Amino acid sequence: MILLLIILAIIVVLVVANIKIVPQAKAYVVERLGAYSATWGVGLHIKIPLIERVANRVTLKEQVVDFPPQPVITKDNVTMQIDTVVYYQITDPKLYTYGVELPMSAIENLTATTLRNIIGDMELDESLTSRDVINTQMRSILDEATDPWGIKVNRVELKNIIPPAGIREAMEKQMKAERERREAILRAEGEKKSAILVAEGEKASRILEAEAEKASQILKAEADKEASIRIAEGEAEAIRNIQQATADGIRMLNEAAPSEQVLAIKSLEAFEKAADGQATKIILPSNIQGIAGLATTIKEVMSE
Repeated sequence: MILLLIILAIIVVLVVANIKIVPQAKAYVVERLGAYSATWGVGLHIKIPLIERVANRVTLKEQVVDFPPQPVITKDNVTMQIDTVVYYQITDPKLYTYGVELPMSAIENLTATTLRNIIGDMELDESLTSRDVINTQMRSILDEATDPWGIKVNRVELKNIIPPAGIREAMEKQMKAERERREAILRAEGEKKSAILVAEGEKASRILEAEAEKASQILKAEADKEASIRIAEGEAEAIRNIQQATADGIRMLNEAAPSEQVLAIKSLEAFEKAADGQATKIILPSNIQGIAGLATTIKEVMSE
């Protein structure tokens, strides 16, 4: 009975120890008696004790590996240091396990070889400005080469391109000269725009002054015209008033029917005003004697 309990306990322990749960984004490569048996996906699995074993636990998520700088020589014999970053994903756990020994070391060496081949066909300036072209070519070559290993290369990026120190100094001087040239151009354009704006401002000022002078002259001419009209209207009104007064006087005289004596007196008054003027010659009317006699008569009448 004790022996049966011991055997039963051993069986329970073996069963529990051989229950395997594969988590998400993982895959287990299982061997049976040393040969590939199966690839377990996500879920619960029971391994046969002492016969099966988990040979490899594979991550199916996309992974990133950063390789150290590799020396490469350009077409114009310039040695540069370039480090790359490779984004890859395991698509076949079986091929990944049995396809190549040390897969990451194999990808690193393949990356360095491919990079040397691509950069070797380019000159320095072209290699510095063709990152996208180099990335695309490397991804295509690496993806094709790693396919038998169950690996898919999704993306390759050149992290840093480090030319020799002398070339870096020359490039820095060139970039500094280019920045100074652009600064000089921008300064000249700014001064040009400033001069144009000043000239346009002066032009606008002169135009405004001319328009103001023109408006002032127009207003002055209109004021003079209005004053002349007012003066003319006043003189015309005065003439009309004088004429109206003269007409009214004549009408009143006509209505009053003055006698010849009154008319004679008015004539003498008019003659008196003419005699008091500045004229050196006075033309006397032909009936001056009659007027004098009339004056004597008036004097007598007034005395009585």
